[in-house]
Amino acid sequence: MNENLRILKPFFRGLPIIILAVAISVLAAKKYLNYVTPLYESTAKLKLADVQEGVPSANLFKDFDVFASENKIATEIEVLKSALLIGRAIDELPFNKEIYRKGSFQSVELFRNSPILIEGTFRTADALDKKYGVNVISTKEFVFFYPDSKKGIKGSFGKPMTIKGGIILIHLNEPFIKYKKDLKIIDSYEFEFLSKQKLMDKINKNLDIVSVDKDVPVIRINLKSNVPEKAAMFVNKLAEVYVKDYIESKFRAADTTVDFLKEEIKSSNKKLAASENNIQNFKDKEHIVNIPQETETDLRKIAQLKIEKTNLKMSLDAIKDLNKYIAGGKGSFLDLAPNFEAFTDLLSTEMVKNMKNLQAEKKDLLLTYTPENEKVKVIDAKLKDLTDYQIESIKNTENNLQIKYAELSGEIKESEKAFIGLPEKERKLTILNRDFNLYEKNYNFLNEKRIDAEIAKSAKIAFHKVISPAEISTAPVSPVRSIIIIVAAIMGMLGSVILIYAVHFAKAKVNDTYTIEKNSTIPVAIATPYIKKSELTEDHFLKEALQMELKGLVQQKDIITISSYDKTREHLFHSKNLIKAFCTQGRKVLVVDTTGELENQMDHNNYINISGSKYLRATQSVFKNEIEDKMKNYDLCVIHNQAVNKGRLALLFMSLASQNFVVLDSRRTAEKTIISIELLQEEYHLPNLSFILNKAGYNPSIFLFVKKIYNKYFQR
Repeated sequence: MNENLRILKPFFRGLPIIILAVAISVLAAKKYLNYVTPLYESTAKLKLADVQEGVPSANLFKDFDVFASENKIATEIEVLKSALLIGRAIDELPFNKEIYRKGSFQSVELFRNSPILIEGTFRTADALDKKYGVNVISTKEFVFFYPDSKKGIKGSFGKPMTIKGGIILIHLNEPFIKYKKDLKIIDSYEFEFLSKQKLMDKINKNLDIVSVDKDVPVIRINLKSNVPEKAAMFVNKLAEVYVKDYIESKFRAADTTVDFLKEEIKSSNKKLAASENNIQNFKDKEHIVNIPQETETDLRKIAQLKIEKTNLKMSLDAIKDLNKYIAGGKGSFLDLAPNFEAFTDLLSTEMVKNMKNLQAEKKDLLLTYTPENEKVKVIDAKLKDLTDYQIESIKNTENNLQIKYAELSGEIKESEKAFIGLPEKERKLTILNRDFNLYEKNYNFLNEKRIDAEIAKSAKIAFHKVISPAEISTAPVSPVRSIIIIVAAIMGMLGSVILIYAVHFAKAKVNDTYTIEKNSTIPVAIATPYIKKSELTEDHFLKEALQMELKGLVQQKDIITISSYDKTREHLFHSKNLIKAFCTQGRKVLVVDTTGELENQMDHNNYINISGSKYLRATQSVFKNEIEDKMKNYDLCVIHNQAVNKGRLALLFMSLASQNFVVLDSRRTAEKTIISIELLQEEYHLPNLSFILNKAGYNPSIFLFVKKIYNKYFQR
């Protein structure tokens, strides 16, 4: 805790300096704020079109949406930062010239609050980006100045003036002057016509375009400007140009797509017509109407013919068997019993019945007549005619069936010829139909897309929209007065604290007993505080004399040497007052003065002055014998010694003493003195050396220090 307080002592001592530095810093900051040009910021928020979502029935735009990108937000930020959009926004704004009211320390841009208006046309770019001066001397005349020129050219308001590289026209802003009746017109002005590149550089320097969040399709456009109207105008114009550019890009994309689709539709239409002609020519060549139907009809026909052929084959086989049976029983036809199942002709059936009747009738006649009877012969003749006819009929039927069978077989073969090459025809027709379907599908798709593109072309709307337009800022964002004043105060405080501690450590004085104990093994006998009132001096030194006695530092017949390192005045106060204290205690004290400073302050009966030059040649033994001789009648001897660093005899008297005290002043003695004295003690074996700290704990006010310097140097 004591260590912390010791470190804070320079701070408390320099507190007035700190307060003064803080006050000066705050005043300087306020003065700076009076002359610095403030910056105003305006912000507009722009919502991007969502590719996945949007206005209902807006799907037709998605195929032509030039913003369909996964990294749409980052992409659109770069689009907004592009020189193309910024240039288009600048072209639509009156930012190409700047007019300033010129002051002694600061120039203020007037923008729309200017009492004069300036127009210009320039032949070369050399006349741009230069600040020209105008001093209005009356409501009719002015003086024009080139940059860095003190010689002016007189001109009149409303009359063109030819300058290097162009022509300018300066006239009064009559509407604004009438509105502002107390407006100051006669004054000094500056104006500058900006090139587009310089204007874009100024815009880009203060333009900030960021996304609200990486997952939220909202972009924030910020611009800082010394004119709040400019910031709001540019931000809103850039958002407007961006939306217009989106619509134009969509229109151009749709228009290009429509033209492309029309050409593709023409080409596809030609290919589709050619494919239709190829199919028709192939069908005409191969006599194809409908292959599936034709194939099915032919298959049914062939099946029917085969069924008929099978039935005819069965009848033919049966009639052949019948014919063989009859041929095998030739001459006994009437004894045969043929199966006429395959021969079902009605005439044949009737003839068989007649033959059976005639046969029965013959049998009846043979019962009466002989075979040669005319009646029997007539019946035999009839039977023979019928038999011959029946046999011939069976043969003819067999021949007819055979012919029909051959014809059916031929017809079936002829019908089966229709299936020769059918797979190849189907393959070729399938290929032709596939090409046709492909061209037809492509044609239909292109027509659908053409309709969509024409709708998109005619619908001039945008899914991007400004959700928060920029407004004219009323409070500047830079500089922030409160922050600058606070920072100035903090910097002033830090600077003064650093300066105080730098001076403190640079001086490296013996500030307290801790400094002595840290740098030396020599003990501190007493620490004398700063005594503000002289009437307290005697009591304090009586107290210190008693403490020294109790510590065993002062004994009977001791020789005490009181010294300092640099100047004798640093220990004169202690020498004089300790001698008085010892005398007040009732001791008989012999005072040996090596400097002559105590001559008028001591009793001459107990005072020896050995400061003369004659003592410089004396040896240690001479001084020792003389002091010992005088000490016979005294209780104590106090030597007011010379400065150790400068006195020739200082070390000599210290070697004679039984107790040595070296006075260190906390405000004057350098810290390195402690080490120097310890080295002297080790080198010269000085006996019983102790320190006395003067002004212990003294931390004087800086005002007293300043007053002391003032009195020292200015009130002599």
